[in-house]
Amino acid sequence: MGLYSIAVLLQRLIDIYGWVIVIWCILSWVPRTGSGLFEDIRGALGMLVEPYLGLFRRFIPPVMGVDFSPIVAILALSLIERLLFAIIL
Repeated sequence: MGLYSIAVLLQRLIDIYGWVIVIWCILSWVPRTGSGLFEDIRGALGMLVEPYLGLFRRFIPPVMGVDFSPIVAILALSLIERLLFAIIL
């Protein structure tokens, strides 16, 4: 596996993680039902996303009840992706 292949793989993984954050945000708008497959999926995505978003929530408080940390987190992921791709290639 060449260096370019590793860079592309990292880029795809970061893209997927960004989409997981977006999906988790959309699911957070849906009222909780208590149990079932939907709640299991929401919980699994939350376990993947919450630790990363927690880093940003320490510094970005909610504004009028709206949490902007996912937006900043996705922007940070994009920056990391570009930096990694520039360094590797």
